[in-house]
Amino acid sequence: MTFNKLTFLILLLTLFTSCFEDNDDTTVSASQINDFVYKGMHRFYLYKDNVTDLDNNRFSSNAEYANYLNSFDAPETLFENLIFDRQNVDKFSWIVDDYFELERQFQGIRGTNGMEFRLFFQPNSNSQLYGVVRLVLPNSDADNKGLKRGDIFNAVNGEALFYNSETDNNLNLFNPETYTLNLANYNNNGTTNTTDDTIESSNETITLTKDEYVENPIYTTNIFEVNGQNVGYLMFNGFTSDYENELNNVFGNFKTNNIQHLVVDLRYNPGGNVLIETYLASLITGQFTGQLFTKLIYNSNFTDTNFNFTNEINNGNALNSLGLNQVYVLTTSTSASASEGLINGLNPYIDVVQIGTNTTGKTQASRTIYDSPNNDYKREGANPNHTYAMQPLIADGVNKDGIKVPPTGLTPDIEFEENNLNYGIIGDKNEPFLAFALAQIEGSTTKINTLKKQSESFNFKLVKDSNDFSPREGGMIAE
Repeated sequence: MTFNKLTFLILLLTLFTSCFEDNDDTTVSASQINDFVYKGMHRFYLYKDNVTDLDNNRFSSNAEYANYLNSFDAPETLFENLIFDRQNVDKFSWIVDDYFELERQFQGIRGTNGMEFRLFFQPNSNSQLYGVVRLVLPNSDADNKGLKRGDIFNAVNGEALFYNSETDNNLNLFNPETYTLNLANYNNNGTTNTTDDTIESSNETITLTKDEYVENPIYTTNIFEVNGQNVGYLMFNGFTSDYENELNNVFGNFKTNNIQHLVVDLRYNPGGNVLIETYLASLITGQFTGQLFTKLIYNSNFTDTNFNFTNEINNGNALNSLGLNQVYVLTTSTSASASEGLINGLNPYIDVVQIGTNTTGKTQASRTIYDSPNNDYKREGANPNHTYAMQPLIADGVNKDGIKVPPTGLTPDIEFEENNLNYGIIGDKNEPFLAFALAQIEGSTTKINTLKKQSESFNFKLVKDSNDFSPREGGMIAE
C-alpha cells in the first residue's frame, strides 16, 4: 500500500498515545515519530524483505496502519520490532533521540576520559576480572593524569570487577562521567605456569573524568629502515571524515621518503566512512584508478553503488598514492567494518598480508535517516519538532569479485596475538605486534619465532573491549 493522507488519523490517535518533547519543548506524539520510523525502515532497511511487518502489502488500509503505529508506545520499541534477527544477523542498527550527538560522534567528537581497555578473566577464575589499558588518547584526561598503555586495574571505585553474564556483572561502573580506577599488578610468581598467577591490588588510584574529545584517527606514523629499505607505518584508528587531507599528507611523506613497504595498523579500528576507506585503498595503490574497489548492495528499492579507486580527494587535491603491490595490515577482533572492507576490497588487486587475529565480521553499511521524507530522509528539511534519527543497516559491502566478509571475520594470513602483559609502546619498532610485522618483512626466522613465543604466553580469555561499551562506535557509513 502507499502511505499518504494519514495526517488526520495520526493526529486523532495522538489523543491516546505517548508524547515527547524536543529541545524547544515542542510536544510531538509517539505516533508521529513512529510514522517516520516505519517509513524510513520500509524504504531503506537492508533486511526489509525478511521482516513481515515491512512487507509492501502489510496493511490493507490507512486506518490499519495508523492503529499499528499506535500500538507502540515509543519509537525505540517500534524500531526494535522491525529489526531482523537481532541476536544473529543485525547486531548493528540503532535509533537515537538526539541526532546532534550522533553527528558529533561521526565527526570524531565524543565524551571520553581517553582510556581504551580490555577486560580479561583473572587466572583461575570464570568471574573475577582484571583490565589492561590498551590505548591512551593523546591529551585526554587519562593521558594528562599519567595513565599508560599496559597499566593494569582490577576495581573501579573500590569495587572488584566481575562478569558472570551479560545481565550479571558490574561493568556499569564505567558509565559515570567520573570514576576512580584501582590499579593492580600481575604476579606470575616467577613461573611460566599461569595456574599460580595472581592479580594483586596496589594502593594506587587514578580518578578519570570524561570530557568532550576530538579524536584524530591518525594515531601515529613512522618510517623504519629494514634490510636497507624504508618501511612506512600508520596506525589508523577510524575512517573518520574531515581527516582525508591529513591522511594524504602522511602518504606524501611516505612517498618523499621512498618507502618500499607499508604496515597499516588497524588493530583497534572499528570502521567508519566508506569514502575514506576508498581514499586509503587508493593511497596504498594508485595503479587502479577508475576500477571497482567496493560495491554497496541495497534492498530491492535501490540500485547498487560502486566506489572506484580514485586519484584525487573530493576537493580536487591529487592523492599521494604509493603504487604498492603489497601491504601488511595488522588486525584484531576489534578491527571491523570499513577496516575489513579495506582488506576485502584490496584482496583482488594486490597482496594483502593480514597479520594478527580474526576481524569482527561486519561489512554492512549504514546511513543516518532523518525525518525528512520529502528530501530522501536527509538532514536538510528534517522535522524541527523532534531530533530522532535512525542508523539502520542499508547495504552489504562486496569487493569486485562479489565476495563479502564472512560473519566470522577475515582470517589472518599470519597469526599473532597481542600479549596483554607485554603491550609495548605504539609506534616503537620494538612494540611486539609491529616488531613481528617488521620481522616478516626482514625475513628473520629467529625474531619471528621469539616474538611468536612471547605472544602466546600469559594470555587469558578476553571478556570485553571498551569498544563494546559504545555500540555506535565505528561501523561502515554510507553517505
